[in-house]
Amino acid sequence: MPENPHHSSGGSDHHPVGMDVARRVLLPVVSPADADADGKNAAAAAAIDLCWDQHQQKIPDPFVWPQSDALASSERELDAPVVDVGAAMRGGAGMRRAAEQVAAACASHGLFQVTGHGLDPALARAALDGAAGFFRLPLATKQRARRAPGNLAGYAAAHVDRFTDNLPWKETLSFAHRTTSSAAGSRVVVDYFTSVLGSDFEPLGAVYQDYCEVMKRVSLEIMEVIGVSLGVGQSCYRDFFADGGAIMRCNYYPPCPEPERALGTGPHCDPSALTLLLQDGAVDGLQVLAGGEWRPVRPRPGALVVNIGDTFVALSNGRYRSCLHRAVVHRERERRSLAFFLCPRDDRVVRPPPRLLAAGASGQEEEARRYPDFTWADMARFTQRHYRADARTLDAFARWLGAAPTTCASATSASQSQDKAAQETV
Repeated sequence: MPENPHHSSGGSDHHPVGMDVARRVLLPVVSPADADADGKNAAAAAAIDLCWDQHQQKIPDPFVWPQSDALASSERELDAPVVDVGAAMRGGAGMRRAAEQVAAACASHGLFQVTGHGLDPALARAALDGAAGFFRLPLATKQRARRAPGNLAGYAAAHVDRFTDNLPWKETLSFAHRTTSSAAGSRVVVDYFTSVLGSDFEPLGAVYQDYCEVMKRVSLEIMEVIGVSLGVGQSCYRDFFADGGAIMRCNYYPPCPEPERALGTGPHCDPSALTLLLQDGAVDGLQVLAGGEWRPVRPRPGALVVNIGDTFVALSNGRYRSCLHRAVVHRERERRSLAFFLCPRDDRVVRPPPRLLAAGASGQEEEARRYPDFTWADMARFTQRHYRADARTLDAFARWLGAAPTTCASATSASQSQDKAAQETV
């Protein structure tokens, strides 16, 4: 079994930037000039400070979710296969087994876990510890990276920059990653950290640069398995995403005085194509709607959680399901996670491969298109400026484009009678 990346094993396994470096690098003295001068942002920041106060007994009304969305969790864990992507890359029986597991999971609820991915446990630990250090910084320091309206990158507390109700009980830091052939492209994450937070954050940026590059490699390997599972070949989806980008998000879920009335992330499907999630420690929080129940996906030592997003639903012409999920919070325990959202290149047209449509699902005739052509730039603009992602994002997006076929139905439609999914963001 691979080493557990969620727990430090001491000695040489520590990445050069861990918690001790985070304490030295991530705790600069904040000058008054760094404080947020905007009145609205300052008021929101003060509200967040008050909400996160451990002495509070009640959560403010904007954080209270409708009862239909905050339904109690099931004790039954989600039945999600554990796919050995390393064995799959060696071909033969390993690839066949992995493709069968992925096909079954993606046709059901859209989530599986992967091992054999080659993520260095020390790098995983450094990335998780770096996030922990960042979220412990003074709010004024974190606000240097605050997210601008309509932007995917930046720091956000409870998404108060976008929404006024059904607020998630969390903080996030998001930034972009892309693969280019230029030397400058290889430092895109490092440059983001130094440009918005200062040169002291270069070591942390280097950690996330390395982490994102590993996640991109693993994502493309998973796309090879998915291609085989759909019968379009190992290179089809890998080539489609090879020059694409990604959004990296660090999540922090503080303890909550009323966890039964709050959510860390509301019910939604990810608009991106594929999500790779690293959960920290033994604190669970991720849940998937399956069989009418919210079933937990508990952290598994050495594994990454993988779920299908709406963009890939369109690429599979609806054969695979977008994973409807949420995150719950705890009364006394905090939780952290790292999410890597794989996306196509901004201008690449998203449409199912001709080979997928040629024979049709029944193998008798050409399969009808379920979703119109679009680009990731279109989808990102829609979910950041016009729509709060939920269980119905793909259908709403198709209507927004003005070209939705009458047969267009969300991959999560079977779950909608059981869940009026409240809206969340990527």
